[in-house]
Amino acid sequence: MEQKNWQYLQTSRDGRTLTVRFNSKGRLNCLNHAVMRELTELARALQADSELSAVVLTGTPEMFSAGMDLKDPQLAAAREATVAEKRVLLRAGPNMCAAWEALEQVTIVAMEGWCVGGALALAVACDWRVASVDTQLSVPELKLGMNMSWQSVPRFVNLIGPSRSKQLLLLAEPLGADEAERWGLLDYLTPAGAALERALQLAGQVAGMPPVPTRMIKKAVNTSANVLNEATSFMDADQFLLTQTMGDAGEGARAFFEGGKGKFEGN
Repeated sequence: MEQKNWQYLQTSRDGRTLTVRFNSKGRLNCLNHAVMRELTELARALQADSELSAVVLTGTPEMFSAGMDLKDPQLAAAREATVAEKRVLLRAGPNMCAAWEALEQVTIVAMEGWCVGGALALAVACDWRVASVDTQLSVPELKLGMNMSWQSVPRFVNLIGPSRSKQLLLLAEPLGADEAERWGLLDYLTPAGAALERALQLAGQVAGMPPVPTRMIKKAVNTSANVLNEATSFMDADQFLLTQTMGDAGEGARAFFEGGKGKFEGN
């Protein structure tokens, strides 16, 4: 892979393992559009790296990510955009997730702190999720009057089944690491501060395996699990646009920023 000076990413390579750390420079390490573009560009570049076997993706030592940056200036500008322009802008999240899911290398996410909304959509697009015991997961989109998009719903269903997916997405309540592991949403738990170390251990194990058959097995498993994913989620960005025309979306945003509870009326 050609070396590049990233604004929001730090990469380090050890043999067949690459570690990628993203940092949006804010306390919550949110996913703004600039961060998502860099993560997408990197993943697409890694598709041409035939020597790499494993990629470890992590946030800051304190926070994986609080999800989509609702104060991103590009989102504010989109309010004045045409529907066609909004549809292009809304591809940033799903394109990022698709690029990471498409990698032939084994992808391992290391989490500390919170993993929220779009950050969890990115995490479930990867192969394994390692988290410290004090990690909290949350998908609050419904409380904000939004559907869960980024074509993530089929990935949740693949991992934890329809009933658990409904609990996660419809109740929109935080989920502790212990319960998330029992559900199958997390694969490995560690003491606080040790998620990255465990992820690197797993990456080292993968890197020690025959590289070509390793890629073949990952491809076979993903193809078997994901064959209907596109067919069942291809409209979720347009559904998101629809929800943003409703009064409930405004009410959800008001409640979120004021720290209260929304009063939703179905309009």
